[in-house]
Amino acid sequence: MTGASLARPAPVTGENLAQITQEEFRNALARHAAGVVVVTARPESGPAGLTATSFTSVSLDPPLVSFYVAQSSLTLPGLREAPTFAVNVLGHDQAELASRFATRDVDRFAEPTRWSAGPAGEPLLDGAVAHLVCEWYTTHSVGDHWLIVGLVTGVRLGEGEAPLIYHRGAFGRFHPHSP
Repeated sequence: MTGASLARPAPVTGENLAQITQEEFRNALARHAAGVVVVTARPESGPAGLTATSFTSVSLDPPLVSFYVAQSSLTLPGLREAPTFAVNVLGHDQAELASRFATRDVDRFAEPTRWSAGPAGEPLLDGAVAHLVCEWYTTHSVGDHWLIVGLVTGVRLGEGEAPLIYHRGAFGRFHPHSP
């Protein structure tokens, strides 16, 4: 449609919003399969990282990606101290690594975690199917989470291609459908 603009939807109010419980919401979202990434950075205090399943592409020009982090995250302040971060797209055999980076009060970078330093020292996790090195682009408070948007400044593809998937509270592997 030439000259068309996007209309703003009506504001959400108690009158037009069905009330759901957090449990109902979680159960519905659990039916959505998501890829698994570990976001890492190297502030002066030492390497930091966390697991995210809310990762997505945002824009091709400029190349932007995003993920969400709970505002209660104890790891995010450390990540924010670094000027850059890396998104490590995990392979199908890296469920243990995803679990370790989702666990509080553990040294996520201790053995058996293996990594090498990226261009600005960002930890690039061994075995990841892809690494995206990013500069901080913008952050927004959204509900009880932060939306983090990164400008991709470098990409490194790993050896594998099969990603790790998170679905219904468990990690698994993607099996493509053959027509």
